[in-house]
Parts: sequence; C-alpha cells; structure tokens
Amino acid sequence: MIHEELSGRIIGIAMDVLNELRPGLDERLYESAMTIELLRRGHSVSVQNSFPVFYRTELIGTLIPDLIVDNTVIVDPKVVSGFTETHVAQMVGYLNITELELALLLNFKNARLDWKRVVREPKNGESGPDLQA
Repeated sequence: MIHEELSGRIIGIAMDVLNELRPGLDERLYESAMTIELLRRGHSVSVQNSFPVFYRTELIGTLIPDLIVDNTVIVDPKVVSGFTETHVAQMVGYLNITELELALLLNFKNARLDWKRVVREPKNGESGPDLQA
C-alpha cells in the first residue's frame, strides 16, 4: 500500500483531533486542529497552496487542496453524511494536478472517524483510482 506508514500516522492524528474536539464542528476547525497536531508531531504541512490548472497552454484557474502533509499526501477534512463520487473525483483531480500519489478524505461528522484513501492512477492509464477505506 502506497505511503502506508505516513497515511496511518495522519489517520491516527485525525482520530486524536476528533476525540478532542468531538463531532459537530465546521471543517475549517478540524483542518486547523489537524495542522497544529501534524506540526506538533514533526510533519511539514502546506495549507491551502494553490496549483495552476492549464487547458493546453492557457491558465484556466487554480486548485487549492486543504492540506498537503510532508509534500506527499493530500489531506481533505470533511464534515459530510458520507463520501460521494464527487469527493473522490475532486481528489483524483487534485492528485493529477499536483502529481502526488495519495489523497486522504477524512470525515469528522460522526464520533467515529471515517476515511478513504484515493490513489492516483498510473500515467499510462492501466487502471482506475485505487479506492481504499
């Protein structure tokens, strides 16, 4: 499994944050708490970095992932009833633009953390995204 150790640490930190703050808060509050705890535990965290998106040679806009941990994993805190295909598609887009390999969707809606791993498909298009909970 790609980036297994780092993703395990991130998920563990998310569980600690949820246990401390409890469910029911805004996504941005969980994002801030995750940033504090990740930094406290020695990780580098990029918050709301923007990445340019081009159509052919024309700049058409930017993508702004919530968090990037250790320049390796995109982390997207959510407070939703459940992950949808739209959430996964957004992570696939972020992975393609950033050229990173792994994104973690973290759901702080309930007392038990829910997460989903989204892995970027190979450049040669052999298979679709690897979705692992």
